[in-house]
Order: sequence, then C-alpha cells, then structure tokens
Amino acid sequence: MTAFVDHPEVLFVVLLVLFIGAVAFGAYALRRIAVLPAEDREDLNLIQTSTLTLLALLVGFSLSMAVNRYDLRKTLEESEANAIGTEYSRADLAGAAAGAKIKSALLHYTKLRLANYRTRSPEELAKNVRDTANVETELWQLVTQVAKEQPTPIGALVVAGMNDVLNSQDYAEAARINHIPLGAWYLMIIIALLGCVVQGYGAKGNLRKGLLITILPVTVALSLALIADIDSPKGGLIHVEPRDLARLMQSLEQ
Repeated sequence: MTAFVDHPEVLFVVLLVLFIGAVAFGAYALRRIAVLPAEDREDLNLIQTSTLTLLALLVGFSLSMAVNRYDLRKTLEESEANAIGTEYSRADLAGAAAGAKIKSALLHYTKLRLANYRTRSPEELAKNVRDTANVETELWQLVTQVAKEQPTPIGALVVAGMNDVLNSQDYAEAARINHIPLGAWYLMIIIALLGCVVQGYGAKGNLRKGLLITILPVTVALSLALIADIDSPKGGLIHVEPRDLARLMQSLEQ
C-alpha cells in the first residue's frame, strides 16, 4: 500500500475507477436488490450527508498532516544547508591541511545531498545513500583526528559543527520516510466507497444515467491523489526543491 500511495497518478486512476464502480453498483445493482421506499429517502439523505461530512473531515485532516510534513521537509533542508555551510567555515580552525580535507569532503557531501533531493530512481537513491554514508564516515574520522590533535575548545567547536551536519541529515531522512499512517488511507478509501455507493443508491431518474454521477468520484479521487502527492517526497509532481543546498553548492564551488 505504501508503494501504491507513493505513485499519486496511479492512485488517482485506480481510485477513480473504484469510486465510479461504487456509484454504479449503488445505482443499478443495490437498488434492484433493495428497493428504496419513498418514505425512507429522507433517512438515506441523512446517512449520505453524514458519510460525506465525515469523509470531508478526514480528507481535511489528512491534507493538513501532509502539508505539515511537506513544510517540515522544507525547513529541514534549510537547516541542513545551514549546518554544512557553518561547518565549512569552521574547517579553517582545524589547520591548513586538515581544513582542506574537511572542505573537500564537505563539498562532495553537499553534492550527494543535493542529488538525493533531486533523484527519483530507487537504484540511484540507494547508491546515493551508500555513498553518503561513506562520506559521513570520512568526515567524522577527519574531525575526530582534529579533536585528538587539538584538545581545545576550538577542536570541540569543529566536532560539534560536524555533529550538527550529520544530525541534520538524519532528521531530513526521518522526515522523508514519515508519511500519513496507512490506517488513515484505508479509512478514507472505505468511507469514500460507502459514500459513492449511497450516492448511486439515492440517485433519482436520469441522474443515474448522466455524467453527474462522476462528480463525487472525481472530486474525492483528486483530493486523495493530491494528499498522496504532497506526502510523497519521491513521487508525483510536488517536491521539496533544494534551493538552499543548491545556493550553498554555488557558493562553495566559487
């Protein structure tokens, strides 16, 4: 289900077909199985209104969760760029030789982090993660050596800056894999299906034969696809653009 949600365009098509099928089931099959008496239509309208209201609340809460996660990923990207830039400046405190090695490794590290935000291929992403881990090990070894050679507050400052760099990457990756719970997705889809069935069951006359029966399925499918798009860092159309890392990369290369 997680991989399915990570592809909003596929999710939209599948949900649209399911919801239209649910409307058609309610309009044609269910009404033949259980005929709707005229005196029960008011009760059916109440059920339909309650179901769609609950669905609207769930969609709204889920959209809010997705937007908050998106904003958090943008904030952490900015924090990551700031941490790298600060440590790059502190590298001068480590001495000429050690500072040059730290700056070179940080430059490589920044390129990898920038590529991590932009890549969509699972194979390239896995390779990027491995390369990033290797560079992180190298960076930590370099600052550890600085701390041994300079057991002073200045050496501690360099080590603390590198610790912030590595922690910021961990925070960014944790935010990337933090998604809306699957239980919320199941609940929204089930309630949406029930709402579509009730809409079809309560449709009158030519409403069942026209394009009006597709309004609710299209609206709900689009809403859920939008939520999935915002909540999927590596899928869909909406992504966190690493502007801060790109700007940092330009300044480091200069």
